[in-house]
This record gives sequence, structure tokens and C-alpha cells, in this order.
Amino acid sequence: MVQLLQYAKRQANALRGNQTETTHDVRPGTHLQLWFLVLVVVFPIVVAVIVSTKETGVVTSLGDLLPGSYAVENYREALVDYQFGRFMWNSLAMSLVIVVGKLIVSVFAAMAIVYYRVPYKDLVFLFILFTLLLPVPVRFIPLFQLMNDLGWSNTILAITVPYIASATTVFILRQHFLSIPTSIVETAKIDGVGPLRFMLFVLLPMSKGVLVGVSIIMFVYAWNQYLWPLIIIDSEANQVAQVGLQLLQGDVQGGQLSWSLVMAGSTLTLLPPLLLMIVFRKPLLETFSIQQK
Repeated sequence: MVQLLQYAKRQANALRGNQTETTHDVRPGTHLQLWFLVLVVVFPIVVAVIVSTKETGVVTSLGDLLPGSYAVENYREALVDYQFGRFMWNSLAMSLVIVVGKLIVSVFAAMAIVYYRVPYKDLVFLFILFTLLLPVPVRFIPLFQLMNDLGWSNTILAITVPYIASATTVFILRQHFLSIPTSIVETAKIDGVGPLRFMLFVLLPMSKGVLVGVSIIMFVYAWNQYLWPLIIIDSEANQVAQVGLQLLQGDVQGGQLSWSLVMAGSTLTLLPPLLLMIVFRKPLLETFSIQQK
């Protein structure tokens, strides 16, 4: 077993070495195009942050795009007075449960499809991919009825369990497992390593980068859920951040929408996935670059 782990570690280092990117000369025009695209993407975010520091958030001229002095008051009001902190906590709990559940189910599914003789496993894999063709709203009516029958309405189970299975995650992990040298699998069989030990001590250590990458993708997807929590959650205290933004927009002060408050909530909602994508950008890029061996 020790020799197998050492061999797997050497193979993982070799795979990482083969994935080293080569640098190429880039023309100045390409740099300008990239910076322009970055500005196009970042500009709305910058405007939202600036508006969140204003008293009312109404922008009528370029002069209004200067930072204001109401940032602390606006963010405190959103977090405390409108309980947006609770909405974010609910979103965090929902996202973490979905990520952990998807990882467990997807790892076992991809491992069975790649390494074991499952009857009609190719057909099963095609059926898993076929589920990607079904729009999510199509499932809302039967899911709503099922959640009511189970008594899960207005609970965290209703907004997490329906998202546990993920065809996308199974596909990504399958592609990664196919890139692992078959010699490692054969060595494990010769050494008598069981399925669970092979997964825990060989497969998962060699897949750390990909697992982190798919976790970030799943977290962002779960964090941005809006329509299903809006339908299945009745209590405002149990709502998530995306629906909380709608509640902020529904609060009209003196007949005028407080855009500064809405932008403060939007900025708070953006921070968790943005920080995760910045911190774990390398494994995220590795996940997007997976290719079959």
C-alpha cells in the first residue's frame, strides 16, 4: 500500500508537470482588448459599490459616480435592520450542504462509471448527461409536490436535497479520472486495495485540484439560487440572500426605491463567491482545462 501511494504521488507530480503552460509573445493590441473586456466586466461592479456609499443612490451625471459618505450606515442598515446577515447565513448553509452532498454522490458515481464493471454503465452515463437537457423550472411542480408530501417545505432540506445530484460534476470527475494512468489502478488491484481505500488514499489525493475547482463551481451555483427558494420557502427568516435582494427592492421609502440600500446588499452578496474564486483560481482553471487522456 505504501509503495502504491508513493507511485501515485509520483504520477500526480508528473501529470502536474505535463500541464505546465508555455508562454507566448502577446501583441500589444491583444493586451488592449483584454483590458477593455476587463473594464466592461468590472465597471458595473464598481458603480454598484459606489452607489452603495450614497444617501439615496440616484445617479444622474458623472459627478454622482464619486464615493459617498454613507457606506457604513447603508451596510449596517442592510445587515442589521433588514436582517440581510441572516439571509447570507442561510445561503452559506445551503451552499455548503449542496457542495458536500454533490461531491460525495458525484465521486462515487464517477468512480463506478470509470473503474468498475457496472451493467449498462455507458447507457447510465448517457442518461445522466440527458438530464442536462431538462430545464430546471420544468422540475419545480413535481418537486414542490414532493417537498410538501415529505413535509420539507420551508426547511433547508427543501433547498438542498433536490440539488445533491449533479450531471455536470459527474462528467467533470469522469473526465479527470480517465486522465489518471491505468497503471495505478492495476497496481492497486495487485496489492489488494479495496474500493474505499483506493478512493480515499489514491484517487482523492490525486484529484485535490479538480475537487476544489468543482467545489467552487458548485458553491457559486448554489449561492446564486433564487427561483426555487422563492417558491418553496415561505418564512422570510429562512430565505436566502438572492431573495433577500428582492425584499430590499420591495422596500420603497417615500415612494422612491433606495438604490443605495439595494447596491449594498448586492455588494455583500457578491463578496463570498468572489473571494473564493480569487483564492482558489488555480484549481478552478485546472478544472476548466480537463481533457480526456
